[in-house]
Amino acid sequence: MSSEAIEILSAEEIRRTMTRLASEVIERSGDLSQLVLLGVYTRGVPLARMMARQIEALEQITVPLGAIDITFYRDDLDQIGIRTPAKTDIPFDLTGKTVVLVDDVIFKGRTARAALEAVKDHGRPATIRLAVLVDRGHRELPIHPDYIGKQLPTASDETVKVYVQDIDGRDGVELIKP
Repeated sequence: MSSEAIEILSAEEIRRTMTRLASEVIERSGDLSQLVLLGVYTRGVPLARMMARQIEALEQITVPLGAIDITFYRDDLDQIGIRTPAKTDIPFDLTGKTVVLVDDVIFKGRTARAALEAVKDHGRPATIRLAVLVDRGHRELPIHPDYIGKQLPTASDETVKVYVQDIDGRDGVELIKP
């Protein structure tokens, strides 16, 4: 049985979407000196880097950037399989900061919940917000992103695949239909 891949976002559309998301973060964050970005492994990390570059280009400030691994905070490891944890890298204090978690796709909300748990082990931010490239619905938890690149209603048996240059050699988003 073969599957069908439909392009949802091209590399250029991802670039434009990340520019818009960066602008929204700037607009809603107030004091940008208190803003930090945390990419959620795996593809949230390069997306956070992309967002940080856009904020720097728009505002001429460098936003502290970190990466967070949520493997040991997941409550569904039995369903997603064994994973090798990445190294959490948060080289700054989160206390009192506006933290924007950046991830590629939100589906059931379990990754976002795990990321919230992981953040609290690294300080007590003033605010935690969530930015995602794609929101595909089907939430099992009452979690909603603050910044959404693309709303993409999907069937539960479909898959959304995000490709980023740093990991996959190209940028793009595809919807995979069974």
